[in-house]
Amino acid sequence: MSPQIVLASASPRRSELLKQIGIRHLVKAVDIDESPWPHESPLAYVERVANEKSAACRALLQNELPVLAADTSVVCDGNILGKPENKQHAIDMLNQLSGRTHQVYSAVSLRGDHHWQAVSVSEVTFRHLRDDEILAYWQTGEPLDKAGAYAIQGLASIFIESITGSFSGVMGLPLFETAQLLAKQGIKIIA
Repeated sequence: MSPQIVLASASPRRSELLKQIGIRHLVKAVDIDESPWPHESPLAYVERVANEKSAACRALLQNELPVLAADTSVVCDGNILGKPENKQHAIDMLNQLSGRTHQVYSAVSLRGDHHWQAVSVSEVTFRHLRDDEILAYWQTGEPLDKAGAYAIQGLASIFIESITGSFSGVMGLPLFETAQLLAKQGIKIIA
């Protein structure tokens, strides 16, 4: 069967989430500058980056398939926690999240007949983490390419005391919002 959309992301998690809801897709990652602008709010940041990803991908394509892009940020004390640059950066982020509640903003951008966008904001509470747990977690390699230095669907799930909002949004693609946008483009999840 032919693909229904193009996913403007190399994230295996986003691809798996689309497969979970039966959306056939091509993967076409784009490389854009994802640096936050000075004084840019986390909400404005994720919306802008998702928008720029879908626009850049759409500009590269030779076909008429709708393009789906997403951006997810872990936010603590109003500050965006990106992917860790090194071991110490990851340890610092995990210590900052330890025993606290933080937000995860996940924006989705769909370009087809029109451009639609949606945002999911979830709250995640970590239990208190011991220093040896943080170090052992770093040594698994899992935090290396993850916003906030953790993967909720992976080993870090044992750190999560509670979540309010979208589990899939924390993973990187809020499926409720994604399904709503796809429906606007005429792509139904369930017939």
